[in-house]
Amino acid sequence: MTAQALSPSIIRMLHDKLYEKRKVAALEIEKLVRGYANNGNNAEIQRIVTILAGEFSQAQNANSRKGGLIGLAACAIALGNQNIQGYLESLLKPVLICSADPDSRMRYFACESLYNIVKVARADTLPYFSELFDALSKLSADQDPNVRNGSDLLDRLLKDIVTESRVFDVATFVVLLRDRLYTKNQYTRRFLVQWLTCVMSIPETDILAFLPEFLDALFPILDDSSKEIRTMCQSTLGEFLSRIEKNPEKVDFNSLVNIVVTHSQSTDALIKETALLWVYRLVILAGSVILGYTSGILGAILPTLAYEESTIKNVRETAKRANQALMNLITHDYDKKEDNNKSSLLPLVEMVEVFSSHLRHKSTSTKCAVIRWITHLLVQTPYSIFEHIEKIFPAVMKMLADPADDVVILTLECLSEIASSPAGPPMERKMSVASRVSVLSSPHGSNQPLVLNTYFNKFISHLIHMFRTDVNLLEARSSFIIRQLCTVLNAENVFRAIGEALDQGKEAEEDPRFCSHAVKKLNSILITSTELEELRETLKNDICQENSQLFCCLYKSWCHNPVASVTLCLLTQNYRHCCRLFHKFSDFNLDVELLIELDKLVHLLESPIFAYLRLQLLEVPCRQFLIKSLYSLLMLLPQSRSFDTLHQRLNCVPSSHLLPPLPGENAVPHEGNHLKEVNFDELFDHFVQVQTKHAAFKRTKRIQATSSSI
Repeated sequence: MTAQALSPSIIRMLHDKLYEKRKVAALEIEKLVRGYANNGNNAEIQRIVTILAGEFSQAQNANSRKGGLIGLAACAIALGNQNIQGYLESLLKPVLICSADPDSRMRYFACESLYNIVKVARADTLPYFSELFDALSKLSADQDPNVRNGSDLLDRLLKDIVTESRVFDVATFVVLLRDRLYTKNQYTRRFLVQWLTCVMSIPETDILAFLPEFLDALFPILDDSSKEIRTMCQSTLGEFLSRIEKNPEKVDFNSLVNIVVTHSQSTDALIKETALLWVYRLVILAGSVILGYTSGILGAILPTLAYEESTIKNVRETAKRANQALMNLITHDYDKKEDNNKSSLLPLVEMVEVFSSHLRHKSTSTKCAVIRWITHLLVQTPYSIFEHIEKIFPAVMKMLADPADDVVILTLECLSEIASSPAGPPMERKMSVASRVSVLSSPHGSNQPLVLNTYFNKFISHLIHMFRTDVNLLEARSSFIIRQLCTVLNAENVFRAIGEALDQGKEAEEDPRFCSHAVKKLNSILITSTELEELRETLKNDICQENSQLFCCLYKSWCHNPVASVTLCLLTQNYRHCCRLFHKFSDFNLDVELLIELDKLVHLLESPIFAYLRLQLLEVPCRQFLIKSLYSLLMLLPQSRSFDTLHQRLNCVPSSHLLPPLPGENAVPHEGNHLKEVNFDELFDHFVQVQTKHAAFKRTKRIQATSSSI
């Protein structure tokens, strides 16, 4: 068969080790096949192709195989585009087998042969695209640079053919792509991404519908060590995102969200940033479809907000945008109170788990974001989120001990939403200041009246417990916490609730020393903080029944600290009662701590806050008990700078005959107490009772200390 189809000289040259001899043989074969083609002698052509494919390309001798490859390419050139269709499979398959030969030179000649065959056949090679693509994916990553260069020529040719074709099978291509994209080989990655870009450029193809099948494999390419490959992949992903924005109806958002959420948790900065950018855009495009994946998205976003290094700040900014976009999706429509099924779209159980875990994160930014999320849900979906409040509330309360001011402020805002939420259990009894509170705005500035629920009392109780168990929190942060709390929940509500808790709670019986210390802190806040200015003015000037009730409430808890009690009386202009309290000080142990507090009181009296009191020393009707109170204070002080200060102030008070009452002033001695509807005798008895308990507590502690030492 060989002798009849090919001459001995052609056969000899095909076996030759010299490329030039094999080239001459190929030219002879080309002439021979062209002649047969012109005469329509298909049988002879098939015999030649069969000989080259079998006896040569599959031969043991490497030179013979090379001769077979160049001979098959010569056949393809001779046949031309018009006649090659019937022989294409016979031409391609042996060459494709040789493309995987262990000999790198053989693989190179296989690339050359494939190039010539494909160049002739053009679109007729598309039915064999899978085989060609598979071979090219391997050749493009060949260890030999010559083989890679040879495959590049074939690669560009095949891309041109695919781009020109209108019958390209995208589904088959996606299967080929999907199975190979997970490779870590740089050359293969470049080859695959370039092919993906090529197919995307074909107007007739709709590759967007297949995106979920290979998107997951694209993201890992972003961590390739080659900048060129990273940039190429990033550009491809950006193009896909642009197409999604133009044709959202063609996209299965559920499939895409799962993929990008997974990669948004990557440790690689570029993968994470790109995935978060996708999350951001998908949130905007998909809307409520994406809400079911909220917990997963938050699990990726929240820790990313902690990024501070300049090299990854872009990741944090992208996370912020995605976080805000997701938050904007959740409105009142998703609350259980609304008559629809939208509330089921929110995976609140999983979201609460994410919140709980990330509240323990070391980053302030992350913790702030979590608290903002909880507050947002309390505002937008109060009835839905309140089903999980027992898990949320204690976790949020712990944030009050955080060292960052921003975290504490946001925590107080969140707790104020919990305490005033319409979804919370209503109080069994209304607060006595309800008539005044009703005109206040809710914590987020709406025009709805502030109505507190039972979580307000729980909040205050937990707060006092935290102060009691954490001395550092009481010393270093109590002032800041109380002042900020007064701005969001109304100072009168806060001080009334704390006062009742200290007076009636278990702390009053179990730990009077803590109560005394807590009252001292509260008194300092009340007297000096700008946030409490309105409450001070109310206590000082208002003589209505509600103010009397407020004074009594505060006074009963203020009794835990004698100096705080007299300070409150001085603030509220109840000087007669103040004078009576000062005289009771003689029964106390005037220890160093008490004298220091009296010293501080003198300095307070010299501050602008008590300017009105100093001016009242000139008023005849009420100065009798005021002066007597101040002289009582002076007599309690040891000889010191504070003593001198107060003494000098009292020396400035003119005698009554030098400053007679002005016309119209009441010259009758004033009763001395500003509030008329208060039973001061009862309050005095309460003061004595509380101080007696304190004295007994101190004695018990001394006895216990003595017993322990013995």
